[in-house]
Amino acid sequence: MSAGLLAAQAGAPLPDVHQLMREVAEHQKQLDKVRENYTYTSLQTTQDLDANGKVTKTESTENEDFFVNGHAIERAVKKDGQALSANEEKKETERITRLVEKAQKTPPDQPLEGQTVSISHMLEIMDVSAPRREMYRGRPAIVFDFVGRKDAKTHGMVEDASKKLKGTIWIDEADRQVAHLEVLFADNFHVAGGLLANIQKGTTFHFDQAPVEDGLWLPTGGEAMVQARVLLLKNMRQHFTEKVYGYQRFKVETEQPKDAKVAGDKKR
Repeated sequence: MSAGLLAAQAGAPLPDVHQLMREVAEHQKQLDKVRENYTYTSLQTTQDLDANGKVTKTESTENEDFFVNGHAIERAVKKDGQALSANEEKKETERITRLVEKAQKTPPDQPLEGQTVSISHMLEIMDVSAPRREMYRGRPAIVFDFVGRKDAKTHGMVEDASKKLKGTIWIDEADRQVAHLEVLFADNFHVAGGLLANIQKGTTFHFDQAPVEDGLWLPTGGEAMVQARVLLLKNMRQHFTEKVYGYQRFKVETEQPKDAKVAGDKKR
């Protein structure tokens, strides 16, 4: 029986919040580096919704994901469940070739395409509150509510948006890893002063990680419900889901099993 489960059953006091978050942040940075030793498959599904929440259009893409110089590269292999045509395959190969060349020249700490915000960065700028212990997928978890710190130093549009976030984070108590993250935009966020887009209050994101068979934690998927007003004219509502699976090691120096698979999710 794990130490975390024993602590939960014994009603042990919660760990020190600040020390726990330091451990989690360090583990997440290590996870981000370890993930670069793997290839994996991602299945992304996007649904367009009307004002009543009815699905008007569904698109899906299956990708082969790998890393080059610290940058994630997604190569599309199927669209809407069908293999790419010869012409689509040719265009995708050309796109990936250009992207790999760009990745080789772009420092790992700089964005390859657009701007992104990582879980590691979010851990650095969140203020946490209301710690409690819950069971999550059969394992004890320490749960916190959080808000983005208004005084946090950020760089770029997407990181600035993180200051307007609030949500809840589930930390696996035994392994000190992020198991689940739920994020909500607590306010509207204007892109380019609102002229290009306005991400509306109420937009939500979910993110999951789980241990593989040998105990290594890796991302398993995510979900988003995005509401935005584009070009001051069009209201956009989209439901996005991503499933990540089929992890396989490709760097021989890692000590993880070559064919590591993500452990199956248990129901909460």
